[in-house]
Amino acid sequence: MTAVTTTPTGTTTKTSAETATETAASTAPPAVEEEHQVRRRRRLSPGKRLPAGRIAGPLLVLALWAAASAAGQLDPGAIPAPWTVVETGVRLWTEGTLPNDVLTSLRRAGAGFAIGLTAGIVLALASGLSRIGEALIDGSVQLNRAVPTLGLIPLFILWLGIGETFKIAIIAIVVYIPIYLNTHAALSGIDHRFVELAEVQGLSRFAFVRQVVVPGALPGFFVGLRLGVTGSWLGLVVLEQINATSGLGYMMFQAQNYGRTDVILVGLVVYGLFGLVSDTAVRAIERRVLSWRRTLSS
Repeated sequence: MTAVTTTPTGTTTKTSAETATETAASTAPPAVEEEHQVRRRRRLSPGKRLPAGRIAGPLLVLALWAAASAAGQLDPGAIPAPWTVVETGVRLWTEGTLPNDVLTSLRRAGAGFAIGLTAGIVLALASGLSRIGEALIDGSVQLNRAVPTLGLIPLFILWLGIGETFKIAIIAIVVYIPIYLNTHAALSGIDHRFVELAEVQGLSRFAFVRQVVVPGALPGFFVGLRLGVTGSWLGLVVLEQINATSGLGYMMFQAQNYGRTDVILVGLVVYGLFGLVSDTAVRAIERRVLSWRRTLSS
C-alpha cells in the first residue's frame, strides 16, 4: 500500500514509489513512446489490404448464385446455374466461336481506347496549360460531355458508314471525355505556389512540365484512365449489336433471338472479366508510378 504524507500547510507529498514510477515513465525510450503514438494513429486508418480483396465481392455473388441454383430457387430458363454457364463457355471456346468473338472485341476496344487516350491527354494539356487553349477546347468538350455519346450513333453512321469506323469513333469519344475532364481538373488544381517557385528557379517550359505539371496531373489522369477503360467496354457491348457479324455483343444479340440466356451470361462474364483485369492493371500501374504518395489507401 502506498503512503501519502500531508504537510501542515495542506499540501500532499508524493511517496518514493510514486516518484520512482513517474521517473521511469519520463525516462522511457523515445522509440517506445513513438511506437505507442503510431499505434494510436493507425486505429484511424482502414488497415492492411486483404489478400485478393478485390475478388471477394464477385466470389460472394458467385457463391450465392450457385447456392440459389442448387436449392432450386432460380428458374434455369431465366438464370442458368453457374456450372451451366461454364459448360456453355467451354463448348463455345472449343468450337472456336468464342475466341474469334473475343479477339474481334479486343481489337475494336483497343483501337478506340488508343485514339481516345491520345486525344484526351493532348486536349487536356493544351487546355490546362494555355488560356487560349482553354477558351477554344474546354467549352466544346463540356458540350460534348452533355450530349449522350450513344445518341451520336445515328449521326456517325451517316458520316462514317455502318462498318468498323463508326464503332471505333464512338468508343474513342466515350474514352477521351473522362480522361480529359479528370486530367484537366488535376492541372487546374495544381497549387500556384509551385508555379511561382518554378519561375523563381528559372525552369524552362519543358522542365516545368516534367517536374511540376506531370506529377501534379498524374493522380487525376489515372482516375480518368480507369473511367475510360470501363467506358470502352460499356460502349462496345452496345456498338457490337449494330450491323456486326462478330464480337461478344453480336454473340449476345444472336443468343437473345434464340432465347439462349446461358450464352448471354457467358458474354456478360467475359465482359466483366475484361473490365476487372483492365482496371486491376491500371491500379497496379498507378501504385507503381505514384509510389511516392502517401494516401489513405496505401
